[in-house]
Amino acid sequence: MLTLKKISKTFNPGTVNEKKALDAVSLDLADGDFATIVGSNGAGKSTLFNAITGAFYVDEGQIILAGEDITYVKEHVRSKVIGHLFQDPLKGTAPHMTIEENMALAYLRASTAPHAYFSRISGREKALFREQLALLDMGLEDRMKQPVGLLSGGQRQALTLLMATMVTPKILLLDEHTAALDPATAQKVLELTRRIVAKRRITCLMVTHNMHQALELGNRTLMMNGGNIVFDVQGEERSRLTIDDLLSKFHDSAGVRLDNDRILLSR
Repeated sequence: MLTLKKISKTFNPGTVNEKKALDAVSLDLADGDFATIVGSNGAGKSTLFNAITGAFYVDEGQIILAGEDITYVKEHVRSKVIGHLFQDPLKGTAPHMTIEENMALAYLRASTAPHAYFSRISGREKALFREQLALLDMGLEDRMKQPVGLLSGGQRQALTLLMATMVTPKILLLDEHTAALDPATAQKVLELTRRIVAKRRITCLMVTHNMHQALELGNRTLMMNGGNIVFDVQGEERSRLTIDDLLSKFHDSAGVRLDNDRILLSR
């Protein structure tokens, strides 16, 4: 589903602030893969996501999604087939628009119709929105005419997840999408994520600082350091790993110890 061929990105080249954020990163994700990504701050995790979504063009390499080279496809075009959730629950929705209007925008954005943005939502589609909202078990199906800005952070993040997957994306990118939520709400959103991804067999990349999530969620674990993937494990080998094993593997592959407090405290 996703192939990265030695993609690289350097910010502020030729200046004192030069930073090589991605260094010849290669990755193959099969259709239906759910991979978690762990790494210290500055390892290149969010930069990797931004390269895939088209927030910037890479300096070198290729990005191939479902057999199509999207390396130089514009961000708004990629957004039709790529779902993306951020750490900040406020980023995925328009606060002054209603729940229904937010869902309509997400639905139309992913439509293949040439003038979808200017289409009207039918009664059948509104019924679909209500049905989808009911799956969240948060009572939002009875608040469709309320502005999203009145929702809690957890409700907004759950709504954003629903909007990103309502029309099944080719790949879903989750950038620590539960980190800003309280533990109970985070667990609920995480369970929703697990259920939606499994039911629709969505190919997924999820950044996390929680080592338990890194080994328990999905079928594959990646570790990043210095703008590259230094460790990649799946299958039976992954099922046998403990958190201490994972930290040891990172040290062996990267040549340094993982020094992120949030990650280490999650043990």
